[in-house]
Amino acid sequence: MAESISEGTLKSWLKQPGDSVEADEEVATIETDKIDVSVNAPAAGRITEHLANEEDTVSVGQDLFRFEPGAAGEAPAPKSEEVKDSSEPKDQQVEKGTPPPPAPSPEQVRKPDPAGVQEGTAKKEVKETSKPAPAPKKEAKEQPAPAPRVPGSRNETRVKMSRMRLRIAERLKESQNAAASLTTFNEIDMSSVMEMRKKYKDEVLKEHDVKLGFMSAFAKASCLALKEIPAANASIEGDEIVYRDYVDLSVAVATPKGLVTPVVRNAESMSFVDIEKEIAALGKKARDGKLTLEDMSGGSFTISNGGVFGSLYGTPIINLPQAAVLGMHAIKERPVVVNGQIVIRPIMVVALTYDHRLLDGREAVTFLVKIRDYLEDPRKMLLAA
Repeated sequence: MAESISEGTLKSWLKQPGDSVEADEEVATIETDKIDVSVNAPAAGRITEHLANEEDTVSVGQDLFRFEPGAAGEAPAPKSEEVKDSSEPKDQQVEKGTPPPPAPSPEQVRKPDPAGVQEGTAKKEVKETSKPAPAPKKEAKEQPAPAPRVPGSRNETRVKMSRMRLRIAERLKESQNAAASLTTFNEIDMSSVMEMRKKYKDEVLKEHDVKLGFMSAFAKASCLALKEIPAANASIEGDEIVYRDYVDLSVAVATPKGLVTPVVRNAESMSFVDIEKEIAALGKKARDGKLTLEDMSGGSFTISNGGVFGSLYGTPIINLPQAAVLGMHAIKERPVVVNGQIVIRPIMVVALTYDHRLLDGREAVTFLVKIRDYLEDPRKMLLAA
């Protein structure tokens, strides 16, 4: 685990005592405050004992299970009394100490099966029952299902908060307590970006196998604006301000367990297509629960797209120690005035929450206006690059 993680919760055992495992096969899952960590078998062999129970808090370095190395599924070594005497002819070798099974009587062979099972099947079942039955697998624990709603009912269901949800709550409250947060808004006419996307999305999908969305345009515009307003890409460490020449872009992704922010590294040097590919890959890993600590560590600026859920307005919370977060919202057609004429245009309201300790109002507003200008005329991004 990462150095910042010292313990976790053992969420589930995927292998039970007596089960065979291959090398690196997943045995258990530990939930931390950042990601779920897989515990894998060190080699092929057999699990012999669990040393912790599900929902137990386990620490780094703690032993979780006992393990017997050996080829997966390998049968135990034969006992001494079962070894055949190699000095006898092969056709006369018998297992010493093991009496031969009695021959079935004619009545047993010819007696019909009342259940209609054929003789060959019966023999097969008898042979299989002679093997030791594997240990029954423990069913995964399920969260208690809420009781059906009944008019006038006052039932309550209590569910333990996951470590990730607890950590998210802690970090968000820490951000509110530490940062001098302030939010500024602006409106963006999305006509040009939508026209560009409509014109090239099929070509991009065919040549690069990735969908051209709005996130790449916002990411590219943000990188260019951060270059011009470096304080928005900075952070406070002690009594120093750390300015960065690179942009590690945190992209907020909603998962069943909570909000995570995987990082697109060096986004400032990527093209639209490269950014879309990386965001798509990270989003898939997040939804599949495959994100690693490296995927989420760092980050110098965050983009959160609440518009995919229909949000019209919102004030995002800063992801400390970053200085700012950009909030995207839903696109809605609205009447606006263009060259003295009232026309219908697709408008998105964007929000920038920034740490007033690092950015003054003038810088924050200028930053958001630059993003608006880049998106309303995407050709400016080519000139700025």
